[in-house]
Amino acid sequence: MFYRSHVPTLRHLAMGLCTALLGLVAHAADIVVWSAGAAQTPLSSLIQDYQKASGNTVKVEFAPVGVLVKRLADGGRPDVLIISQDVVANVEKNGWSAPQAAKAVGRVGVGLAIKEGAPVPDISTPAALRQTLLNAKSLTYMDPSKGTSGKHFASVLDQLGIAEQVKAKTTLGDVGFVVEPVAHGDIELGVQQITEILPVKGARLVGPLPDALQKITTYVITPGSQPRDAAAANDLIGFVTGPRAQAVFVAAGFIAP
Repeated sequence: MFYRSHVPTLRHLAMGLCTALLGLVAHAADIVVWSAGAAQTPLSSLIQDYQKASGNTVKVEFAPVGVLVKRLADGGRPDVLIISQDVVANVEKNGWSAPQAAKAVGRVGVGLAIKEGAPVPDISTPAALRQTLLNAKSLTYMDPSKGTSGKHFASVLDQLGIAEQVKAKTTLGDVGFVVEPVAHGDIELGVQQITEILPVKGARLVGPLPDALQKITTYVITPGSQPRDAAAANDLIGFVTGPRAQAVFVAAGFIAP
């Protein structure tokens, strides 16, 4: 299933990619990538092997999509972007990425996490999820103004009619893996995209949100509007969207595009 972790598999798959890189750019280049946090686990693994085999240097900065869009609006110009499909039209319209160049890397849903070893709550239906959230002593999810999962989950709470009831016991996440306090036992329940729950040691993925309340987000990779080395940026994009790299994304919890 797409929400089960296979951490050892990631390194095994990524190492097998080295031979596929021999035909990439012959000159060394510096590539700056801005990426949504949902892609952090597979991309970090892939970039290590890409650098070793290609000779290029890749600097990756991870942040929620809302934060990346704000940085673009403030004048930031990365060579490559990994963002949600939801914001591509806006990014292209503003000239922050190359037009009609985005390629899908995978899809991911939103899930709920608990501390490893804690009793597993019922989230199998909207009604069950609603009761579980009401019963919980504390809750965390991404700040809706910054991240895809937070924006969606805020709407879920509205749909369930409990936004005000859980507000006082909710801590909004800022960046990174917001379920880390759940893994430490500081917060009872955490909600984030599944690929950002699976890597967190000590956290257990209960499962995806019920289908009626789920959001499956497609993530894409695209060149920025002003890459310093267009050939190198495109080579990296071709690598990250190749069939072997796709296996790494799937092993990290993505659904193939």
